[in-house]
Amino acid sequence: MTKTKGLFNKFLNITEKAGNALPHPATLFALFAVAVLIFSGIATWLEWEAIHPATKELVKPVNLLSKDGLHRIMLELVDNFTGFAPLGIVLVAMLGIGIAESSGLIGAGIRLIVLKSPKNMLTFVLVFAGILSNMASDVGYVLLIPLAGVIFLAVGRHPIAGMAAAFSGVSGGFSANLILGTIDPLLAGLSTEAAQIIDPNYVVNPTANYYFMVVSTFVIAIAGTLVTEKIIEPRLGKYKGDVDPENIERLSKQEKKGVIWAGISCLIMIAIALWGLLPEHGFLKGEDGTVLRSPFIKGIIFVLVMFTMVPGLVYGFITKKFKSDADVMKGMTDSIKTLASYVVLVFFAAQFVAFFKWSNLGIILAINGANALMSANIGIIPLILLFILLSGVINLAMGSASAKWAIMAPIFIPMFMLMGYSPELSQVVYRIGDSVTNIISPMMSFFALIIAYFYKYDKNAGIGTIVATMIPYTFAFFLLWSVLIIAWVLLGLPLGPGVDMYYNVG
Repeated sequence: MTKTKGLFNKFLNITEKAGNALPHPATLFALFAVAVLIFSGIATWLEWEAIHPATKELVKPVNLLSKDGLHRIMLELVDNFTGFAPLGIVLVAMLGIGIAESSGLIGAGIRLIVLKSPKNMLTFVLVFAGILSNMASDVGYVLLIPLAGVIFLAVGRHPIAGMAAAFSGVSGGFSANLILGTIDPLLAGLSTEAAQIIDPNYVVNPTANYYFMVVSTFVIAIAGTLVTEKIIEPRLGKYKGDVDPENIERLSKQEKKGVIWAGISCLIMIAIALWGLLPEHGFLKGEDGTVLRSPFIKGIIFVLVMFTMVPGLVYGFITKKFKSDADVMKGMTDSIKTLASYVVLVFFAAQFVAFFKWSNLGIILAINGANALMSANIGIIPLILLFILLSGVINLAMGSASAKWAIMAPIFIPMFMLMGYSPELSQVVYRIGDSVTNIISPMMSFFALIIAYFYKYDKNAGIGTIVATMIPYTFAFFLLWSVLIIAWVLLGLPLGPGVDMYYNVG
């Protein structure tokens, strides 16, 4: 890796060196898990506690070194591992991706992208696609990020830079999009409950932040592009690893035929999906008749598997890459083999996350931090900036966006309302802070998977590599998003359809 000059690059190099001097990521998560056990005992002894703002219940730490705590660790060790959400998602998704990859379809698609896309727009396209992928749950993590590395390598650019660009969009741009996702109604429901502490009739709609999200999509896409090309790529230098790039030759006649029929299979599946989603009583709609809460959205990994497996099978048999079912199974097996190190890492990461949740340490830290910020009694602009910072810092300790908002909304929404600002404003400020540190947070569910992606191209990659690579995006996103929301507030612009920036206390 090129060690470029300059104070900021020296800071990144030191960050990477310090981070990679740490033990193997799996060992580190094991140490984190042990540390949580110890601190749970200390917190209990010191009688740390907090009042939950929503339930008004007293939250106390749980001593995991107690008899009950040790019994729970022994009994739920396996469930922690097998129930770790990203593990099942990744394993299942890789079965479909393995077919698409071994058939040659992904390689053909990459060649088409490389040959057809303007090279000067490639970074922007990846960041932008990463942001849009959030509407489809976890597809960006399991498909787009590794694909970005392959694409960058294919055009002679550093693959880690490509993955960083996509990762910045998928995770750092989590609160930006052109289309509503599953998180919007979830946060809106929590915001409504919090707002009704002040106004029993107040309702926050899922579209509450839509206008701001749309503008943010382009701001973050441009910022992610500039950071990648001006900071990340110069620092990484030329890739000198042993992973060979995909062939960029033009598609043969048989390959073109395979792509066409694979495309037709996709169109057929899209038609079936629309048949189930568009009619009033479509068979893919949810019980409430909506799409956002439908099996189609909740089962998006099934959709991903179908949209990789079926076209992969069609392409493989047409191009003669697959001659029998044994070839198909071999492709699926080979894709799972690549996840061996990830599975080991996840075992320890899952224990750490479970212990941290059981101990109540994250909830206590979040509540006390929010209360301290509220008691400062400052103006709206400093409050917004501090709220973004607080949300970002808490995000380093608690991964779930909805869990954090369930704790923070009953504090900040009433506070903003009493200051004359709408619940929709406090919600969007929270979402900014929650997004900007996703890309450097070990508590982010897919952080372990990102380590595995980086390791493919850099055998020395560790937590330090990811943090040093991604922290410039965190700084840039925090700065630009803060400027954007402050300008939005000063101009009094609506955050979404029919959403006023202000709230009339009287």
